[in-house]
Amino acid sequence: MNRHVRSRTTVYAAGALALLAAATGCTSDAGSGAASAALVPASGSPAGGAAAVPSRSAGPSPTASPTASPTGGGPAAGDAAAWAKWHLAPLPPAPPAPADKPVKLARTGPVPVFSEVKTSDKVVFVTIDDGAEKDPKFVEMLTDLKVPVSMFLTRDIVKDDYGYFKRLQALGNHVHNHTVDHAQLSKVPPEKQKSEICDAQAALTQQYGTPPLLFRPPYGDGANTPALNTAVQQCGPRAVVLWRESMQIHDMQYQAADKKLRAGDIVLAHFRGPKDLKGETMTQMFGELLARIQEQGFAVARLEDYIEAPAA
Repeated sequence: MNRHVRSRTTVYAAGALALLAAATGCTSDAGSGAASAALVPASGSPAGGAAAVPSRSAGPSPTASPTASPTGGGPAAGDAAAWAKWHLAPLPPAPPAPADKPVKLARTGPVPVFSEVKTSDKVVFVTIDDGAEKDPKFVEMLTDLKVPVSMFLTRDIVKDDYGYFKRLQALGNHVHNHTVDHAQLSKVPPEKQKSEICDAQAALTQQYGTPPLLFRPPYGDGANTPALNTAVQQCGPRAVVLWRESMQIHDMQYQAADKKLRAGDIVLAHFRGPKDLKGETMTQMFGELLARIQEQGFAVARLEDYIEAPAA
């Protein structure tokens, strides 16, 4: 069977696989969740520098968001023919972007750390990290399906082809900061933490025209430490964004014991290809991610449409 056209039956039969341990991997269950308004706990991060996982009842702290996407609130999901082209069932359309943004970001001071957005809309948010795989078919897929994503890019991984991500940006997708070279930030001194974030901020701003509003530490590492929070403040991003679920090759890993999505969850995926996905392509992996979301009846909304950016 052509690997580019796997049927969903085959996808479902594949089941969950082990966590992908790629050299540029970001996922770490221990490092994935801090939806709390307690920005910098006095105790710092848990062992290993990873961010603590709060209870699901904790809402995000008030933060701010980038400007709303050009498509308004509703990247609905293209038409049925477009979904059929990719051998997928359509997702429900996303609701209009809320006028009262649930995440409101401040211009100064400590930045919030969150892994979900407090909303009653039956939506989740898809974020994609790093930038190693630059598959033109993925641009075609997002163009067809009109599914919004938020990109957390690592400068040294994307600098050989900044233009690829400009094509995704042109679809209304925002670029955010994921360090210079994917350092494990809790293992380096504060000066290095600052250079990892500030140098990436400068390069991404120059290339994409807008300063990244959000930051994600590689592996979620050190997300709740005072040193990292200070570095983020100094470099410009106004929130640290983690995740509740992470997409592997064929299935998702969940922090929730019942292995179910919740409204407002942030989902992590990566720009990866056959080398890191055991022969799977970026479009196959992303199609399987969308299938997992569709099975549970969720729409994909644009994260930035739920965030109010700081006033200038």
